[in-house]
Amino acid sequence: MEETLTIEQQPQRKPPWLRVKLPTGPEFRKVRGLVDQYRLHTICESGNCPNMGECWGAGTATFMILGNVCTRACSFCAVATGRPGVLDLEEPYRVADAVRRMEVKHAVLTSVNRDELPDRGAGVWAATVREIRRVSPGTTMETLIPDVKAHWEALETIMESKPEVVSHNMETIARLYRTVRPQARYERSLEQLARIKKAGLRTKTGFMVGLGETPEEVRGILADLQQCGVDVVTIGQYLQPTKNHLPVQEYIRPEQFELYASWGLEMGLEWVEAGPLVRSSYHAERHLHPRNAGAIHS
Repeated sequence: MEETLTIEQQPQRKPPWLRVKLPTGPEFRKVRGLVDQYRLHTICESGNCPNMGECWGAGTATFMILGNVCTRACSFCAVATGRPGVLDLEEPYRVADAVRRMEVKHAVLTSVNRDELPDRGAGVWAATVREIRRVSPGTTMETLIPDVKAHWEALETIMESKPEVVSHNMETIARLYRTVRPQARYERSLEQLARIKKAGLRTKTGFMVGLGETPEEVRGILADLQQCGVDVVTIGQYLQPTKNHLPVQEYIRPEQFELYASWGLEMGLEWVEAGPLVRSSYHAERHLHPRNAGAIHS
């Protein structure tokens, strides 16, 4: 049965563990300037990420390619929805030059969904990875890719560019998919992750809590991810971007995040990073290499 969530259900005040500092400092201003100069989009801004000040202050950012207008209307996401403009084939070169000038050691790339494109934007994805490799060969990369809607040739095109990490976010537990990700399918996203792992690539995903899931449902998605062979899982608190998006059902306490991380590690997941402010690309450089034990961030 489809879930129905109302604005009135949202807790009115954020707990103290969700407070973050405002962006500031010379490194933040440097990244801000380069993003503007190169007409780049970042998920840091488009997604209202609470860690933008910390990450940009450290001289890093997550670049969003294929424009900043998404063809889908996920009810949790702050990225603009509509009809995207003309595909910008110069974007890979601008992103790569910005990565070089910022001296980025580990770049995270993500994108909007471009379901109207025959290849779902895979050609631009591959071109961006290749161009970063060319102009900044010391930079490692994580590609946080959208659901290709079972267009597996598009997935192959992206994977052939051989980024160090290929990530695809589950976002939520199975029961809430029709509400949270109405144009996606839980089993299809699991299959996409399994295909990435089968290709021999380091595989990562993330999901949110606080949308009304139960602890047992969290245990269930962790088990599904372990079965797919996922290497890295991130778990963070859902925060309502605007009053027109899904309300927060619960603010999950830090100790509950620690419990969820311990469950994943006990199941055999290599790395589970969980905490109220954890996001997919937060501390992404930590997720590059295998570890004997996972990390818990709270």
